[in-house]
Amino acid sequence: MRVLVTGSRGYVGSELVALLAARGHDVTGVDLNLFAGCECTPPPRPHREIAADFRSLTAGDLRGHDCVMHLAGLSNDPMGELDAALTVAVNRDGSVALAARAREAGVPRFLFASSCSVYGTAAGEAADEDAPLRPLSTYAVSKLEAEAGIAALASPRFSPVFLRCATAYGWSPMLRIDLVVNNLVSAALALGEVRVLSDGSPWRPLLHCHDMARAFVAFAEAPEGCGHTLAVNIGSDDENYRVRDVARIVHEIVPGAAVTFGQAAATDPRDYRVSFARLRSLLPGFALLQTVRTGAADLHARLVEAGFSRADFEGPRFVRLRTLAGRLAQLEQKAAS
Repeated sequence: MRVLVTGSRGYVGSELVALLAARGHDVTGVDLNLFAGCECTPPPRPHREIAADFRSLTAGDLRGHDCVMHLAGLSNDPMGELDAALTVAVNRDGSVALAARAREAGVPRFLFASSCSVYGTAAGEAADEDAPLRPLSTYAVSKLEAEAGIAALASPRFSPVFLRCATAYGWSPMLRIDLVVNNLVSAALALGEVRVLSDGSPWRPLLHCHDMARAFVAFAEAPEGCGHTLAVNIGSDDENYRVRDVARIVHEIVPGAAVTFGQAAATDPRDYRVSFARLRSLLPGFALLQTVRTGAADLHARLVEAGFSRADFEGPRFVRLRTLAGRLAQLEQKAAS
C-alpha cells in the first residue's frame, strides 16, 4: 500500500514509519519537525517526506494513497492546556479538514489517533466504546469532537476508524519521558527515586508505542470495511494498572530506587479502566507483544545504554511541553523584535 503518516517524526510515528517500511509498504511522512533535536537516536526516514504542518496538505498531496494514518497533533493533556485555542484548531479543526481533503482525494481509509482519555473518569466497570464519555481536558475534548466531525464525512468509499489508544510508553527514537511509565522509569534511573505525583490510586490503560504502531498497521491491512466509522479502544484488558502498581514494577526493575508519593494525594481526576473487547472482535489475531513489565525493563536497559542522566530528566529535550513552551517563547520574541 501507499500510506501517508502525519506526525511521522513523532514518538509513535517514528515507530510506525519503521514498521510500515519493514512490511513492504510505501510511506509518505508528514511532520512539521517542531521537535527537531529531541531525538535519542535518528528516527527512520520514510520513502518521501513532507516537512510541513499537516493542515497545509492539499488533496493533491494525498491523492494516490491507500490509507492516511493521522497521528500529528498536540499530544497530551498538559500540552493541550498550554494554548487551548491552538489545541482545538490543530486537533479538532485541522483533523476534520484533513479527513475532508483525504475523501476528496479518493483515499479509501483514514485511521485517526484518538485517545482513551475521552473516558476521563471510569474507574468502576471497564469502559467500552459505548460507555459514557467524560473528557476532562481540552486535549480529550478535541479528540472526541474530531471523531464526530470525521465520522460525518464517512461514505462507502471513505472509511474512517478511530483508534482510541491507551496511554503510550516504551522506547522510541523520539523518546518522551512525559508519559507515566517512561517518567517513572527515567526518574528511578536519574534520581534514584520512583516519583508518583499523586497518591497512585488512579487507573490507566497502558500500551507500548510499538504495539500502538502495530495496531495502525493491522487496521490498514485488515479487510475492507473493518471498523468502518467505529471507535476502537487499543490495548489489552490485562494492561489496566493503578499508577502505584506501575511504580512497584519500576521499583523491582530499578533496584534501590525508592517509591515516593506526592503530597497532593488523589488530586488527579483522570481515573479510568478500559475494555478492549471490540478490538479482539475486529482483529482476533492481534495481541500485544509487550507488557508494562517487559516494556519498562527494556526502556530502563536502553536508557542505561544511552547514558541517560539527571540533566536529561530535568531538561527540555525529552519533555514535549518544555520544548514546545520554549519554542513558542522564541517565536513570540522574534515576532516582537
